[in-house]
Amino acid sequence: MGQVSEPRGVRRQLEQGARGARALRRRPTGLRFALVAVLSLAGCKKDEAPPTTPPPATPPAAKAAPRVIELKVTEDGFQPANLTVKKDQPLKLLVTRVTDATCATELLIEGTDIDVKLPLNAPAEIAWTPTTAGKVKFGCAMDKMVGGILLVE
Repeated sequence: MGQVSEPRGVRRQLEQGARGARALRRRPTGLRFALVAVLSLAGCKKDEAPPTTPPPATPPAAKAAPRVIELKVTEDGFQPANLTVKKDQPLKLLVTRVTDATCATELLIEGTDIDVKLPLNAPAEIAWTPTTAGKVKFGCAMDKMVGGILLVE
């Protein structure tokens, strides 16, 4: 038997098929290249700025400087004996006992735990902030017999 020749159309299809198969093999390479290019460009994207922290809140108002009030304990009692002060305003009482002829060797303030010894001829510093309006008695440890009034407005 002799060789059977292929019909002309079949041969062309086979040739095209071979080229088509090579083209198909190349396409995945092309797709791979395109995919790598896209991913590379995505990787070159500019980094976003790091999140910024919000500015710090405004600091709380600084504490008001205390009002300094100087008092003396004399033979006549506390000088001055009556004072007007503001509610919620810090006070610094500087109390100096200048005589030994008094029972006011300590200072107590009504409605508080303040009970401070008053040394002779040396100032005692008492920090206090009145929180309620009204009259507040202060004075000696003998039921504030020698004392005065703080009028809190």
